[in-house]
Amino acid sequence: MTPLIPDSSPTWFRWLSRMVLRLGLRRATAVITGIVALSSVLITQGIITVLDRGDRMLAAASATLCSVVLTPLIGAFVLRLVFELERTRQQLTVLATHDDLTGVHNRRHFMAVVQREWDRARRYNMQAALLLIDADHFKRVNDAHGHLCGDELLRAIARVTGEQLRQADVLARFGGEELIVFLPHTDPLGALDVAERIRERVQGLSVPWRNATVATTVSVGVAPLRAELPSLDWMIHEADTALYAAKSDGRNCVRTLPFEASRSGGAFPVSSR
Repeated sequence: MTPLIPDSSPTWFRWLSRMVLRLGLRRATAVITGIVALSSVLITQGIITVLDRGDRMLAAASATLCSVVLTPLIGAFVLRLVFELERTRQQLTVLATHDDLTGVHNRRHFMAVVQREWDRARRYNMQAALLLIDADHFKRVNDAHGHLCGDELLRAIARVTGEQLRQADVLARFGGEELIVFLPHTDPLGALDVAERIRERVQGLSVPWRNATVATTVSVGVAPLRAELPSLDWMIHEADTALYAAKSDGRNCVRTLPFEASRSGGAFPVSSR
């Protein structure tokens, strides 16, 4: 479980923050009010005792001094608490939506985001496509160099894949050594072009590891959005079927299922190398 307050915060601040959260809003407000009131009384009485005077002007000056001294202290604590909680909220958001190994989106977040994009594309008759990318012979890398090397290689694949995408495209780790990409506003030819660029970049990738360099290739399955598709899951199934065809055809290639002509009348190829 991730701590509510990051470990970079001072120990006293983490302890005090937990106390505030345990007390709740009302009781914490009452405690802070009591602390300020008690501190004001003590400061005022201390000043009167030192000066041996108790007139109204002195009381007003003491109250002003209390405000000047206590307000920055209490305000700094409250603002620091708000800052730390907001930073923690942002960290938890990243942990909830991103894969901790590759840094790209995780599968759950991908499905939530892309479902909305898929529904919008269907509603407004827009083109879109989905890529399923799988590292070839990845187990051999793990067996030969260890899982840490495999992790580093997978991070590199995710990085070069992301470099080929637009800001609107959605990239995620789908599971194991598989990545998935949703391409909004992309026709089938455009999707095949993106998939081929990713394949070429990964093929030319070399990851230094100890006294050697490690490389791999990827197979890519492409599924364009078609009116016949009943759901996003079915589109993923088509991409997975195309990926299986790429694996069967020798790996390190791009494949898509046969599909009909585009709305503009042009025919699209079934496969690409």
